Order: sequence, then C-alpha cells, then structure tokens
Amino acid sequence: MPSEPAHHFAGTRSVARKLALQALYRWQLNDCPWQDLVQEFGAAQDMARADPEYFRELIEGVWRTREALDTQLSAWMDRRPERLDPIEHAILLIGLFELTSRPEVPYRVAINEAVSLAKRFGATDGHKFVNAVLDRAARAVRPNEH
Repeated sequence: MPSEPAHHFAGTRSVARKLALQALYRWQLNDCPWQDLVQEFGAAQDMARADPEYFRELIEGVWRTREALDTQLSAWMDRRPERLDPIEHAILLIGLFELTSRPEVPYRVAINEAVSLAKRFGATDGHKFVNAVLDRAARAVRPNEH
C-alpha cells in the first residue's frame, strides 16, 4: 500500500484541528465528557476529510490537561484564560497541547495552524495575540527548536 503524500497528511490534520476547535468551543459553553464531543463531532461533514484519530487525541488531550494548559498559558498572557474569547481560548489550548504533548509536530507548524484558525474564526486581530502567546510558549517548552 503506497504511503500518503505528506501534504495530504498535513491537510487531514488541519481539518482535525478545525473540528477540534469547534468541539472545544462547544465544550466551553456546555461542559461534557470528551467522549461526547468525539461522538458528536465524529458525524460532522468535514470528518471525512479529517484525521479522526488525531481529532480524538486533541480532544481527549486538551480535555484531560486543561487546568495545566491554562496554568501555563497564564504565564504568557496579560489576562486570565477564563477572560479569553472562547474561540481564541480553544485555539490556544490546541496549540499549547501540540507544543507540550506532540513533539513530532514542529513548533512552527503548531503556531502556524493556530494562527490560521484564529484568522479564519477569531476576532479581527486575534491571530496576532495567538501568535504572540504561542511564540512565548514555544520558546519556553521547545527551547531547542528555536
């Protein structure tokens, strides 16, 4: 069986991140077990183009480590995580989870993907904030990659 081209792999992960953003946004508005989010968004139209395993890993990982992620985020922001817009908060949680728990994802990819989600779904200048916070985070948690 031929291996998938790298760009296809990256594309399916991008769709998984977008769906994870939507699921984590919903979770912030209406708390529930991570399994409910995976089930609910597993039926999403875009899931056919996503990496479903990566989606599940993002949802479960962020859900299980949210307090630790928020504590870390607090060190790199001028506001408390609960004061963030839910879209930007979800994007930062995904980005920081990738930086701390997915060493195979280059830090630039994690930041670029987060910035691209913020440009698409966030407030007008939200992507600049996301970029600045995750850049500080990457310098702290991935010092050898800079």
